[in-house]
Amino acid sequence: MDNRSAGTYLIPRRARALVETALEDTRVVLIAGPRQAGKTTLARACAGPDRLYLNLDDTATLKAAKDDPVSFIRGVDKIVIDEIQRAPELILAIKEVVDRDQRPGRFLLTGSANLATLPAVADSLAGRLEVIPLLPLAQTEIRQTPGRFVDWLFSNPTITQVSDAIVGANLIDVVLRGGYPEALARKSAARRNAWFDAYITLVLDRDVRDIANIDQLDRMPRLVKVLAEHAGQLVNYTAIGGALGLSHVTTQRYVGILERLFLIRNIAPWSSNRLSRLIKTPKSLFLDSGLLAALRGADAGEIQADRTRFGPLLESFVVAEVLKLLSWSGQNYHLSHFRTREGEEVDLVLEDRRGRIVGIEVKASAVLRPKDLNGLRKLQEAAGDKFVHGIVLHDHDRMTPFTEKLSSGPISLLWSL
Repeated sequence: MDNRSAGTYLIPRRARALVETALEDTRVVLIAGPRQAGKTTLARACAGPDRLYLNLDDTATLKAAKDDPVSFIRGVDKIVIDEIQRAPELILAIKEVVDRDQRPGRFLLTGSANLATLPAVADSLAGRLEVIPLLPLAQTEIRQTPGRFVDWLFSNPTITQVSDAIVGANLIDVVLRGGYPEALARKSAARRNAWFDAYITLVLDRDVRDIANIDQLDRMPRLVKVLAEHAGQLVNYTAIGGALGLSHVTTQRYVGILERLFLIRNIAPWSSNRLSRLIKTPKSLFLDSGLLAALRGADAGEIQADRTRFGPLLESFVVAEVLKLLSWSGQNYHLSHFRTREGEEVDLVLEDRRGRIVGIEVKASAVLRPKDLNGLRKLQEAAGDKFVHGIVLHDHDRMTPFTEKLSSGPISLLWSL
């Protein structure tokens, strides 16, 4: 199915089965993800006709929840509360209710901030809450394909044919669109960019205020722009903050807020006792390539003319697609990046419960050079017998084997398997 049709009908979400299963045995279920990712639509689909729905974006509803949180939920049997981060006062009231009546599925919440990172929430609802992540639409959801790429990587993959691989200008188009349903429904780049501009303004003006008390709110739009220009690079809070007149500590706190709002993701460095000369600094990526493209002012024609501008966008796109696949995989994978002091790197390292490792390197070019596999070779050396496979995903239409455990393949593998 083509991306252009993504906004024309309700696309089934892979997270729905996870939410419905959690409601069967868990007292409080939270669908967490960025604004406009589809949380409300999913919650309503899972709620059923017997569940009250309340949205805290409504001014009167929000006031009632904040003024008297206990009375707000008193006498309610089953309820959906949308945008719970707007009234954290409700958390303790919900705890008291579900402790008295421990039936599963009482509360279905949505949140545009990662409340699980807040100590008060984690402590109050420990053992009572399951968090289901929901990022913007994955390509495998849009195209209604199985989405087995990560499982395939961990199964000692063999070379496979890729039908209908998306390359060149068509791949650029997919990346620039991103995954937000509302943006995908826009028919032109100009209309999408207008939506992204309004979206980031709303998030920074409303949601930042809801989850943090910061005294330099006016710096946040500029911070987002600077982070967009540094996407895919190692995080340097001193350099980023210096451009905005912010201290290292303040910059780190503000970046943490943006991460809690699901705008960016800091990827931790991979480490091993086998290799000491590793960079131990996280790198920062945006969770939607369409939003990143809008913030960077990326234009399809300019990217075609200068492919070096495509690299950070493509890396963010691939990381976000992998995170979406992981969110419903049922497996607990640890995600990191790999970089040596000599500059050899692997964009994504996935490690499963058994300590097995796969590496994913992302390249914007169609033609690979021998040195493009140096990072994967170094990772294989460091991981030893725990290394399952390493793959370079790039702008190409077929897979190529290099060794038994190293290969390259199209970006389309993310959704064609």
